[in-house]
Amino acid sequence: MFWGGREGYESLLNTDMALELDNLARLYRMAIDYAKEIGFDAQFLIEPKPKEPTKHQYDFDAATTIAFLRKYGLENHFKLNLEANHATLAGHTFEHEIRVASINGMLGSLDANQGDLLLGWDTDEFPTDLYATTLTMYEVLKAGGLGRGGVNFDAKVRRGSFEPEDLFHAHIAGMDAYAWGLKAAARLIEGKVLDAFVEERYRSFREGIGADIVAGRATLASLEQYALQNKPIRNESGRLERIRAALNEAIFGV
Repeated sequence: MFWGGREGYESLLNTDMALELDNLARLYRMAIDYAKEIGFDAQFLIEPKPKEPTKHQYDFDAATTIAFLRKYGLENHFKLNLEANHATLAGHTFEHEIRVASINGMLGSLDANQGDLLLGWDTDEFPTDLYATTLTMYEVLKAGGLGRGGVNFDAKVRRGSFEPEDLFHAHIAGMDAYAWGLKAAARLIEGKVLDAFVEERYRSFREGIGADIVAGRATLASLEQYALQNKPIRNESGRLERIRAALNEAIFGV
């Protein structure tokens, strides 16, 4: 697993970004070549991280890292190891990062911790947020799993938790939170709770002008004509509050 926490720059005034990115890609190609040479058959991973210690990091988030891999033709050799706390630092949710990796075929492994939303650095806490673990496992299940990757905590107890039993309880809390999240995510999927809302929201793309857009038959001219004739436009609710209530029901087994 490659963690590029110091692969970035402080100021563009003294930085050749193109050269640095090219050199980073050269390093990855060397690793690929060496792996072939020694018969190493493990999954290569890159762990995105937006900052700390580097101000502008080249592997800022899942989307940035995927773009880098595709630019240099490395996408068939690497997948992403995503960390919840790094998603927080990038201004994303963990489930967002997993979804981005999943729809691009790049989901590899997870660092299942959590961060403090009020702090701008890695706190690497053991996961206890049931909403976060549920949505994380929902994305993993919908993606069909992690392939050759796995789930690890990459977490530590708090500074005030200094007794040996604290580490014991922290691992139990983290495992229980993800087990609970897995069960809740399974309920969401089995009941097609979220799928039903999404299918209803995008049903207009399965017929009429929406189907033409998806099939590539629509043009700017045809869309203009449709817009001019479509008066008044009928908007529909996204039902977000109802969806969040359904999420609560799945988590707490109501």
